[in-house]
Amino acid sequence: MRIAGVTIPDNKQLAYSLPIIFGIGPTRAKDILKAANIPENKKGSELSTEDEQKIRALAEAYLIEGELRREIGQNIKRLKDIRSIRGDRHSKGLPVRGQRTSTNSRTRRGNVRKTMTSGRRTLEKT
Repeated sequence: MRIAGVTIPDNKQLAYSLPIIFGIGPTRAKDILKAANIPENKKGSELSTEDEQKIRALAEAYLIEGELRREIGQNIKRLKDIRSIRGDRHSKGLPVRGQRTSTNSRTRRGNVRKTMTSGRRTLEKT
């Protein structure tokens, strides 16, 4: 089954395979299945074509995949264009939402470790 250009695996339960789509998380996946009157533990291979169409219609009612990525990119570009603090931090690759950066931002700044090595010297044998 394909939704918004993403292939949903047939061998996984729908409640766990729908969140593969960008913009659909576990809660929204369960809401979609509840609105379509399909049990959460049903697998993709067990669906009829009308069930697939119900799920596809309900999922595509939300902003998902390419449209959502485009909107997020436009929002970030707008922040950069108006030179806001959040936009500057996006362009510098730093944490945007007020996190502590002196020690805990390894994933955004790279794995930079500042260690004390000035007091140690290696002795060379001659």
